[in-house]
Amino acid sequence: MFYRDERLALFIDGANLHAAGKALGFDIDYKLLKQEFLRRGRLVRAHYYTALLDGDEYSPIRPLVDWLQYNGFTMRTKPAREFTDAQGRRKIKGNMDVELTIDAIELADRIDHAVLFSGDGDFRALVEALQRRGVRVSVVSTIRSSPPMIADELRRQADNFIELEDLREVVGRAPRPERGAEREE
Repeated sequence: MFYRDERLALFIDGANLHAAGKALGFDIDYKLLKQEFLRRGRLVRAHYYTALLDGDEYSPIRPLVDWLQYNGFTMRTKPAREFTDAQGRRKIKGNMDVELTIDAIELADRIDHAVLFSGDGDFRALVEALQRRGVRVSVVSTIRSSPPMIADELRRQADNFIELEDLREVVGRAPRPERGAEREE
């Protein structure tokens, strides 16, 4: 539940949200996502977290990062590490949990409601810390994928769980063909 006068902040774990959308068969339209949460309350900040490969001439995520930054999202990036998994697939590893957590705690006194776009169970402690500071927390992920993309303990800790599939009509678009590496948290 959202209240029109409450101050909202979005915390988007880019790799996690991308994986959840992909598992449900759609891409996120970030312009529509921002519009949806502007409609739901007074949006103070929309943070987006992702790791980027340094030195890549072209990163498939670079156009998105540039667009988000130009369109009012607060971008948090850091260099990612590239490796090849046991099946010979190129993978990218870059965990942004600490950066997201610090930003959320620092913003807690200036918001009423935090919306976390991630199913990562490591964020349960963050949700609990925000709640102790009087911040309501909604978590956006999915239980409708196989396996579910949200950790049960995170879903139970949140004040509100928003099923990503239920937002498909509001923030979704048909998936684009993927190029490049798979992302791993």
